[in-house]
Amino acid sequence: MRSRAKADRTGKRWSRSKGLIALLLTAALWGSSFPAIKLAVSSVSALTYTWARGAIALLGLTPYLLLAARRGRVNRAVVRGGLITGSVYALALWLQGWGTAYTTASNSAFITGLNVVFVHAYTALRARRYGKELAISLLLALAGLYLLTAPAGGLNIGDVLVLASSFLWAAQILLVDRYSRADPGVFAFFEILPSLAFLLPDLALGGWRELGPSSLAVLAYLGFFCGDLAFALQVMGQRHLSPAVSAVILLLEPVFASILAFLILGEVMELLGILGACLMLAAMYVAYSGERRASTPAAAD
Repeated sequence: MRSRAKADRTGKRWSRSKGLIALLLTAALWGSSFPAIKLAVSSVSALTYTWARGAIALLGLTPYLLLAARRGRVNRAVVRGGLITGSVYALALWLQGWGTAYTTASNSAFITGLNVVFVHAYTALRARRYGKELAISLLLALAGLYLLTAPAGGLNIGDVLVLASSFLWAAQILLVDRYSRADPGVFAFFEILPSLAFLLPDLALGGWRELGPSSLAVLAYLGFFCGDLAFALQVMGQRHLSPAVSAVILLLEPVFASILAFLILGEVMELLGILGACLMLAAMYVAYSGERRASTPAAAD
């Protein structure tokens, strides 16, 4: 009995570790997306940005979908879950892109990160599972996010649009948790599919004419890496961790964005930014450690 209990604890630790690694990679990919989004929406409309990014992502996932279908891994449940989640995702993507065109990248990053508040509120009010570790992690994460992104200026229409997208990003995290047992690649395909709905209004308005080689290159990165790969990793990660803890880990997007800016562009964070990044890392540790203790039974005597 002792050996079985020990094996169970080891299996749970490894499971949580896999979830942590997958979500950290997701946050890193999404962290790299903010400057790319800003660049994309400076040359194309929000409608074009949304459907073109989705179309490129679907192009990358189509071979996998065909292979999964041959192996019987495409079923009604994964299609339905993906389309529901994808409808929320597409609206969030459109609002985020539209709003980012009228605000700063730092404001967009901070407001987008507020999705963690909505996820934690759901956990506390609906799921009724909210401990002191999650409360501490939320406060640390928000303080760190503010110091790191240093949002500036008064509230404008761009901020309001990004805030609306933040609420939808929270809903996306909760929906992924609900359908996280699905095949990650198949789920990601149907999650991205609804974004093509923005093609029709864009065709009517003629926005597609703005697409050029440089904007297509940026959209290809966003589609293949920040779309296909990131969403598959998110599904895999949320299989092993709760939505509230997952939201804190995914909030590390701007931390990775700052690290990449330093490595690629030579940008150096100021002291407050470094402090903010440390607070966000501490928030992840507190949330992850709290879940580990809560889900690990005491060893038998």
